[in-house]
Amino acid sequence: MRLVAIFGLVFGLLFPLLASQSAHAQATRTWISGVGDDANPCSRTAPCKTFAGAISKTAAGGEINCLDPGGFGTVTITKSITLDCTSTLGSILGTATNGVNVNGANAIVALRGLTINGTGVTPGLNGVRFLQGARLTIEDCVIANFNGSSPNGGGILINNASGTAKLHVTNTVIRDNGAATSGGGIIVAPTGASQAQVTLKNVQLIGNFRGIDYNIAGATGGSSVVVSGGAITHSIENGINVATNGNAANLMVEGVTISNNLRGIVTNGAGANTRIGSSVISNNSTAVAANGGGTIQSYKNNQIELNGNNSTPIAQATLQ
Repeated sequence: MRLVAIFGLVFGLLFPLLASQSAHAQATRTWISGVGDDANPCSRTAPCKTFAGAISKTAAGGEINCLDPGGFGTVTITKSITLDCTSTLGSILGTATNGVNVNGANAIVALRGLTINGTGVTPGLNGVRFLQGARLTIEDCVIANFNGSSPNGGGILINNASGTAKLHVTNTVIRDNGAATSGGGIIVAPTGASQAQVTLKNVQLIGNFRGIDYNIAGATGGSSVVVSGGAITHSIENGINVATNGNAANLMVEGVTISNNLRGIVTNGAGANTRIGSSVISNNSTAVAANGGGTIQSYKNNQIELNGNNSTPIAQATLQ
């Protein structure tokens, strides 16, 4: 009887601790809902309300899924995670702030099926700001109306200060971002001893101040941007703008429609190396322009026509 009593006493002391640890355990998969509550455990039957509420209850490398349509709030991501709303409408309203901040050392982050909108009385700063991380993938998203003033105003802004920011965007619409004289759909602007590696596949960049603003003048390392498929249209200024302080700013454009921008592709500075293949560049005031020692070369299989200045002939790139 004495052993039973001692066991009961020990169990009584340990049970609250065990229960507390269980309550605070992080799940690999969590759920959010438009009618959820962040006080919930974020399970499928008791979902949370916001990404910010669910992320603390989701293990590193885990996934947050959307059960039904909702506005799920802005979020800062500091660990590897996937936010996936592909089965429904998952919205983030980033008025006066960033929609998603990615700022985690070695974090591998994926965003899928999200609508990220910066509209409001005070415009959003950036749709997705990539400060630090191993890799960011964005799939099947819409990012629009982030009109913050410089250095903000990007649908996607890369401005890591160290390491190599790796971005892959596919099947995504990025529209109406940038202020009156700055910003763009995608801003690639690493600083200090940093680099960026960007791959865009079937991305639609529509009505931004600049479609892609690729500016590594503030960095000491080289970077690369590859654009394949998709379109860059109706930019207020340049469809693609490249600027460098002499470091390699490599740009490859393949199978892209660049039309109805003020200018198509403009490069500035020695080290800005652009290659164009199988693309349509049409109905811009100027098709392409290379300034300050930058180079633009063509694989001679493009359709460059009906621009105010077709900028042809363009030097031939080496065919392999």
